[in-house]
Amino acid sequence: SSQNLSEEFAEAARQLKNEAPRIQFGKIDVTHQYDLRKEFNIQAFPTVKFFVNGSRKDPIDCKGVRQASAFITWVKRRTGPSTVLINSTDQAEAIIKADDLAVIGFFTELHNDSVEVFCETARDVPEMPFGMTASEDVCANYGIQKNTLVVFKKGKPVHNEVLEDGRQNKLGLTRLIKTFTLDLVTEYNIETSVKIFDVPVENHILLFTPTNSDTFNVIYENYKSAAAEFRGKILFVLVDTNEARNGRVFEYFRIRDIDVPAVRILNLTSDAKYKMPADEVTVENIKEFCQSYLNGKAKLHLPSEEIPEDWDKMPVKVLVGKNFNSIVF
Repeated sequence: SSQNLSEEFAEAARQLKNEAPRIQFGKIDVTHQYDLRKEFNIQAFPTVKFFVNGSRKDPIDCKGVRQASAFITWVKRRTGPSTVLINSTDQAEAIIKADDLAVIGFFTELHNDSVEVFCETARDVPEMPFGMTASEDVCANYGIQKNTLVVFKKGKPVHNEVLEDGRQNKLGLTRLIKTFTLDLVTEYNIETSVKIFDVPVENHILLFTPTNSDTFNVIYENYKSAAAEFRGKILFVLVDTNEARNGRVFEYFRIRDIDVPAVRILNLTSDAKYKMPADEVTVENIKEFCQSYLNGKAKLHLPSEEIPEDWDKMPVKVLVGKNFNSIVF
């Protein structure tokens, strides 16, 4: 909530006051400040922006940061080095084991485009510790020979991403890394909904199914198997259709009891919805659906009521999704 974020923001300001007095924190109620809203293109609340060197021009957006500790890390990484330089395996292990998640960049040398992209990504993911190394010993200890980003979860490597010059971009890496704050498949509920929307992946696939059905385990395993391949590109969400509190989500997707299990893709930016053409929730069908969506070949799903029998009886015709095109065009 806005109130909660405001408190965390204030806590970050308190902690940084002694540590970095040059960094000033301020709060503005822009309810009636239309000029300010327009100047800084404020469309959602709360919005946090970072102004550098006393300039009003091009402030940096601070998105998806909700905790005081993350605000502090975000600011520090903007004003100083964004990653820790690792010189020994002991130092690497200390970083990897200090938190649930850690990201380490292994490089052949510390001056190339991949390092630059890695450091920029670290600035945008303050929730996780970032370290980088060009030590041959450290790279050899983890069996790494190319420029590689490794995500560690609970001390174990869970993802290797080879960083080839010019191929990766900051946004793609940020999306990928932030997905590790969620499970491979995240069940939708009040608590997780905030986390789901904090991860900057605009494509969501949703499986609607009752979690207590006889077929649930098989369906869920198929869904999860497909998820790993699309990590960072499509976020996999599970919606339990037995949970009454999810009613608004079913309504939004026009899901009825007879439709489940159902699989839909939602693009958050355009609000476009897509329905999986196949009825069976198999690994192949899910992968095919995701791939066709990413290739721009999936068909838009426009839910429609059935055509009323008397749609043509009166001077004003009754149109629904199913007869709209044929009658109007």
